[in-house]
Amino acid sequence: MLLCIDIGNTNIVLGLYEGQELVTHWRINTDQARMPDEYGLTLNSLMQHAGLKIKDISGIALASVVPPVTDIIIEMLQRYVGQEPLVVGSGVKTGVAVRYDNPREVGADRVVDAAAAYRLYGGPACIVDFGTATTFDAISTSGEYLGGAIAPGIRLAAEALFRGTAKLPRVDLQRPSRAIGTNTVDSMRSGILFGYVGLVEGMVARFRQELGPSMRVIATGGLADVIARETQVIEMVEPWLTLKGLRLIYEMNRGAE
Repeated sequence: MLLCIDIGNTNIVLGLYEGQELVTHWRINTDQARMPDEYGLTLNSLMQHAGLKIKDISGIALASVVPPVTDIIIEMLQRYVGQEPLVVGSGVKTGVAVRYDNPREVGADRVVDAAAAYRLYGGPACIVDFGTATTFDAISTSGEYLGGAIAPGIRLAAEALFRGTAKLPRVDLQRPSRAIGTNTVDSMRSGILFGYVGLVEGMVARFRQELGPSMRVIATGGLADVIARETQVIEMVEPWLTLKGLRLIYEMNRGAE
């Protein structure tokens, strides 16, 4: 089985593939203070709960935007799985030509998402990733990564609103019944949720002006479903897009196992 690991700023997403089938997946907190043994015990516990064993893992693919945690996870994998992961970065075949001014500035997860989105839907395409940051990535007709836009993530913005004001409370992202809130909590929910819908629709329209009317729009990330329910500009929701991309890149570099 192939273990795919996506290390993000807030969460680490893990998925196990049997061939092309995503058998199971997990989401845990990203914590730079955790030791390799702690992550190892967590992995072992998750696999046992799924009726699997660590020895079932035959390969590992990893993408990360948190270098300190990358080192911790690699040490854990060496110790508990006994394998070196394929880490997406310089020298790894992705099938994606990066046209950024400085390609090293592009997060590995964005390249992995581009590889998966192009394989699944072709180009041109816009990938909207609702993570710690909300990112918009542009893929050309020939599958090149052209660049994109980065905005604060929804939860990050909501937390900043709470921390940066004296009287506004911390709120969840429950959908308000109306855009015009009649109390503070619903007013905040409206501004956060519907405000981000407006952000997405506006950015997608601008990307379409530059990429052309045939551009596909793919959403991923933990809150993709929440936003997709509120707008028609999102055509596909792919919550495990990065895991799919990691599998494709692993096969590209080491062959299907």
